[in-house]
Amino acid sequence: QVQLVESGGGLVQPGGSLRLSCATSGFNLDYYAIGWFRQAPGKGREGVSCNSEGSTYYADSVKGRFTFSRDNAKRTVYLQMNNLKPEDTAVYYCAADAEFGLGCVPKFDYWGQGIQVTVSS
Repeated sequence: QVQLVESGGGLVQPGGSLRLSCATSGFNLDYYAIGWFRQAPGKGREGVSCNSEGSTYYADSVKGRFTFSRDNAKRTVYLQMNNLKPEDTAVYYCAADAEFGLGCVPKFDYWGQGIQVTVSS
C-alpha cells in the first residue's frame, strides 16, 4: 500500500524558512517520480517542485528559494523552503507516480494528506 506522509509545516514569518518532509512507504522510491504541490485558498493545485529520472523542476515562483531533495535510503523526500513569502501560504502535498515524464502537474496517482504552511507576520 503506497503511503506518503508530510510533516514540517506550520506558521512562519515572511523571510523565514521551513523544511517539509515526506515519508514514503509501500513502493520503491528509486523508480517513482516525486512531486511537491500546493493549493492556496480559492486556487487550483499547482506544481511546486518535481523530481524524476535525475531531473528536478521548480516553478518560477519558487526558483532560487526552494530546494528539492530525496534520501532514497530513508525513503524520504524534502522541500527546503527559504525566504518564504505570504503568497507561499497554502496546503502542501507530496505525491508520487510510477510514470516518468508526466511533468509537474497534479495528475500523480498517489498523494499525501497535505500539510498547512502559513507565512504571515
